[in-house]
Amino acid sequence: MVLDADACYRALRARDARFDGVFYVGVVTTGIYCRPICPARTPGRARCTFHAHAAAAERAGFRACLRCRPELAPGLASVDARTRLVQRAARAIAAGYLDAHGVEELAASLGVSARHLRRSLEAELGVSARELAASRRLGLAKQLLHDTALPMTQVAFAAGYSSVRRFNAAIREHFGRSPSQLRGRGERERGVLRLRLDYRAPFDWAAAAAHLAPRATPGVEELVASSGRAQGPRYRRVAAIGAHQGWIEVGPVPGRDHLEVVASLQLAPVLAALVSRLRALFDLDAQPAAVLAGLAGDPRLEASLARRPGLRVLGAFDRFETAARVVLGQQVSVAAATTLAGRVAARWGSPIVDERGGLSRTFPSAARLSRVRASSLRSIGLTTRRAQTLVALAKACASGRLDLEGELEATLEALGAIAGVGPWTQEMIAMRALGWPDAFPAGDLVLRRALASANARACEEAASSWRPWRAYAATHLWAEEAGTSGFSEDEQP
Repeated sequence: MVLDADACYRALRARDARFDGVFYVGVVTTGIYCRPICPARTPGRARCTFHAHAAAAERAGFRACLRCRPELAPGLASVDARTRLVQRAARAIAAGYLDAHGVEELAASLGVSARHLRRSLEAELGVSARELAASRRLGLAKQLLHDTALPMTQVAFAAGYSSVRRFNAAIREHFGRSPSQLRGRGERERGVLRLRLDYRAPFDWAAAAAHLAPRATPGVEELVASSGRAQGPRYRRVAAIGAHQGWIEVGPVPGRDHLEVVASLQLAPVLAALVSRLRALFDLDAQPAAVLAGLAGDPRLEASLARRPGLRVLGAFDRFETAARVVLGQQVSVAAATTLAGRVAARWGSPIVDERGGLSRTFPSAARLSRVRASSLRSIGLTTRRAQTLVALAKACASGRLDLEGELEATLEALGAIAGVGPWTQEMIAMRALGWPDAFPAGDLVLRRALASANARACEEAASSWRPWRAYAATHLWAEEAGTSGFSEDEQP
């Protein structure tokens, strides 16, 4: 990726939050790299170098600024087909894939050679896969040191280091300080993990909560009243990542452009994956300015864009769970789908202990549901066809025939091969589970009504000018239909 240095410097001088996480600035006289929103005095143009990724700045020999904390910057959600491979690789690395696997295994999981992956990462980000992983470990370790009371040993392993010795050496080499010297000042709550997830403003938390509340699977998710400094309801859910289970709680922080996360200590070993999933769920890497610019000027969206500039396309914490929820929502109301999801979790999910609230079960995995008979699903209220589709979805995921982490076109093709999965279901899964910003369920009744379209093909044509942001356009149309600050898509194809 080639950066326009003069444009980057203008954004730096303006401390333009739209470019937070889009590039990083290295200051040659101090050896420090910063976010473009850093509150420190802006250096002269000749003293600045610009980098597409934090890891690229680190490769060039710069250390992360302790003031603006580059490890907290939001990422990029690419919609360019040429960079999808890099996007998928970066997402896997951010979730900690290279902590337990090699680069060759990563490349194989992405369906390319290690050489092709290396060349793609170098061309787009200017770094290697291992450098990306090292940067991610450093950033997460620094965040844990600053924001939590975790013992050093737990910080080391939660950040992805294979030993405390490697952790200590990496921190000293990069920051020129010991881990103890990077500890945040003041009291830190013990017994839980407390983190922050930054985003590019605006972010409409009220709309996000309004969307999640009626869809919260009983026992798995809940919206609870805020306490302390938070405003608006807080979202809580069960988290099952690999062999680790626990609970998480997420809410806004008044006057700040970040969400606050509290999580049970049992999730510390999978913290990188947890952060990656939460960023996907709340669409925290979105670029609102780019979305608004792409949709501006269309009278069909003008009112909603003005009223709700911070709407996000909420995604998935667990991709299979979200895909299953889409199937459960076929041709029934939101309330009915929520009831069915709760019954599925109650019967086939695993119990957990939640000392802070009312969470009680995990949502069953694809492997678990693949062993359930359709007749058993019918006994809890699913139609025969819906039960067969859900079991088929689970079997496809469990067998590897359907990879919800895979390449978009291949994933959609595999979904289309499942009986009972039509275009509406494919697009809804692409939007919610796969996080594709151009997904558009043209058969949706609300969208067809909003665009005065007689059928899905006409609706598709009417939305063509919104590419590549059609998922955001759909979200705004659903919000207008709901007539509130929240939004609710019609779940009937």
